[in-house]
Amino acid sequence: MKKKRVTANVATTKANVIPVRMDATFFFERAVQSLDRYHYDKALKYFRRTVEYEKDNPINYCNLAGVLSEMGKYEESNQVLTQVVEQVDPASTECYFYMANNYANMERFELAEKALIQYLENDPRGLYLEESEEMIEMLTYELERAPKVTRIKSREGLFEHDHARELLEAGRFSEAIRTLESIVEKHPDFLAARNNLALAYYYTGQFDKAVDTIHEVLELEPGNLHGLCNLAIFSQHLRKEAEVQTILHMLKNTVPMHPDHMFKLATTMGILGDHTTAYGLFKRLIKYGEGNDDPCLYHYTAVAASNIGRYAEAKRLWHQAEKLDPKSDVAPFYLLQMQELQAGKLGKLHYHYHLPFEEQFRMIEKATDGISEHLKEDPLVRSSFFWGLRHGDRNTKLQVIQAFGLIGDKEVKQTLLEFVREPDEEDAVKKAALFVLRSIGVEGPIEAHIDGKVREVKDASLGLHLPVWEPKWQAVMEKAYQYMRKHYDLIQQHDLETLWVDFLSRVYPHTPKITKIEGWSAALEYWIAKMHRKAITYKEVADRYGTTVTTVSKNAKLIDEACGLKEKMAALWPEF
Repeated sequence: MKKKRVTANVATTKANVIPVRMDATFFFERAVQSLDRYHYDKALKYFRRTVEYEKDNPINYCNLAGVLSEMGKYEESNQVLTQVVEQVDPASTECYFYMANNYANMERFELAEKALIQYLENDPRGLYLEESEEMIEMLTYELERAPKVTRIKSREGLFEHDHARELLEAGRFSEAIRTLESIVEKHPDFLAARNNLALAYYYTGQFDKAVDTIHEVLELEPGNLHGLCNLAIFSQHLRKEAEVQTILHMLKNTVPMHPDHMFKLATTMGILGDHTTAYGLFKRLIKYGEGNDDPCLYHYTAVAASNIGRYAEAKRLWHQAEKLDPKSDVAPFYLLQMQELQAGKLGKLHYHYHLPFEEQFRMIEKATDGISEHLKEDPLVRSSFFWGLRHGDRNTKLQVIQAFGLIGDKEVKQTLLEFVREPDEEDAVKKAALFVLRSIGVEGPIEAHIDGKVREVKDASLGLHLPVWEPKWQAVMEKAYQYMRKHYDLIQQHDLETLWVDFLSRVYPHTPKITKIEGWSAALEYWIAKMHRKAITYKEVADRYGTTVTTVSKNAKLIDEACGLKEKMAALWPEF
């Protein structure tokens, strides 16, 4: 009877149970939950099950190897990674970098060197190039010799790509597009260049091209995290909600192991409105010790915490950000707003992401007849510029000053006049502001805090280190400006001024006799082009200014001898 009753009860129970689908996704989610709780033994068990269900997916093996490494099981981790490159997916070259780390942790430095060389010579993306350079330094010390690296595959086109990234950061999107298009044409598998090209298209309003380029990235590497994150942001901007949700689902099933990937994913999830996931990822970065001296990381984590109602945690994180950067107004501002945040009066906080700010520079960059009146008067644009001048980094401040030169109204003039009197601002940036003030019609002496003291500047930043300023010196610069105003941006024009003053200051009172200003103007443009990595020759500038190659070469040599330009540029760019 008991057996029958038990059987009947069991049958009834089974009829009411909803079956759980046991597949790779199910165990993957369990593994992620365990990782978030730092239960590595459970995460290991679940990742093993994902491998059993999807034996052809290299990501599952890498996740498993990553957990084994976190647990100190380096030998077993390397066995899994070897299985990936030998049996599952030989294109997963990042596995060699993971192996090198494991061997280094086991103090098997010869094997670490071998694995690292395999990574550097075969990986096309260079995702861990910076970390590899650190490992090379460590191995050099341990092996008492330099590792035997003969070539680095991912460095093909790397210098050009670095220059393109600088162009992007400077808001010079058209130049960046030309450079990146050239890189992609030569190196079709350079995915970082494709991702940045997509961003450059996006900044210039070429949304279709941006999306197409990101799709090209994902065709070459379906799981490329930066590509997926960029596509999600683009799709949200284009209001393609269905596509956003599809990508969001994919991103939720991603477990980034590299800090850069983790930060990118966290920021993207926050922008997409998944603040819980963003908070978890930011917390993992802090837990792993990544960016512990970075106030931005604590600020982003505080924003995410606030957006999910963890106000006490947000308050603690903002206090930490304030300690790390006591000069910043960001953390104190939000700490003062805590009551309003808790009352829900401020709504969801936005993550500080560069796209909106860069988008405003994009509109200025595209303007051919000056900035439109609408853009000049747009309060969001203006407030962003004034905030950037006060709180931005050096490049941002220079970009804002350049934009102010195009706006040029009374408020801009007053703001720049106040800026040049700030004792804590960098002199080079204040000199750029002085240059703009003169270009927008501010005449007479300008009071500025330069070289540690307040002084009246009569000729922008000219002659600050010279007791006199000769008319011919000014004529040299004006001759160069006639051409450079149309073909060089404001910062490059300011660099011309700075270089000329620096040269004259160094050789004073034995300044050269200026007989033909054209030869000196050509030499100045030659060095400014070289400083900004523009292709140029002595003959090109000599023809432009109506002088000889010999004269330009001689004057350029004198400037270099006084200012040490070749040495400085060689330190920045070894290939120079």
